Amino acid sequence: MMRVIAGKAKGHPLKVPKIAAVRPATDLVRGAIFSILETMVSDWSLVLDLFAGSGALGIEALSRGAGWVDFVDQKPRCCDIIRQNLEKTKLAAQAHIYCCGVAKAISFLEKEYNILIMDPPYSNSSIGNLITRLATSKLVGANSVLVVTHSPRLHLNSSYAPLYLIKERRHGDSCIAVYQKEGKP
Repeated sequence: MMRVIAGKAKGHPLKVPKIAAVRPATDLVRGAIFSILETMVSDWSLVLDLFAGSGALGIEALSRGAGWVDFVDQKPRCCDIIRQNLEKTKLAAQAHIYCCGVAKAISFLEKEYNILIMDPPYSNSSIGNLITRLATSKLVGANSVLVVTHSPRLHLNSSYAPLYLIKERRHGDSCIAVYQKEGKP
């Protein structure tokens, strides 16, 4: 069973969609992502959770003090589960769910996010194209941090100008790539 691992909703169980393409980030990977973010990001006011699945990553961000999270997933079943998980954790008032594809969301969302988390299906080979679109979108500001989880078998570039890889960690069958704009630490 998956649970929120830290913060004000710590211990709350989270439902996971029973869909083959949904591969929730393990506790180890979620813990590693947030350990990295806590050392890099001071402003957690706006978070974007792309390929949200169960919403576990965005809910973890809210539990740890994020002000607002926008969730994006194209599967209606996933959107329903995210809604249920937000209600169970009493975090629904700080979130919005966009039930559409990530490419479509990138085209209409207008906020500049502090943290963007992308946890796509590992079989999705077009992730580089989406990172390129994100890198040049208004969603990524000068201080934004983009975290992408991916299979070690999928090579991501060291830059998607103007975003540059600043950290990469491997945990089992998951890699965590962290990008920021040029000139950032």
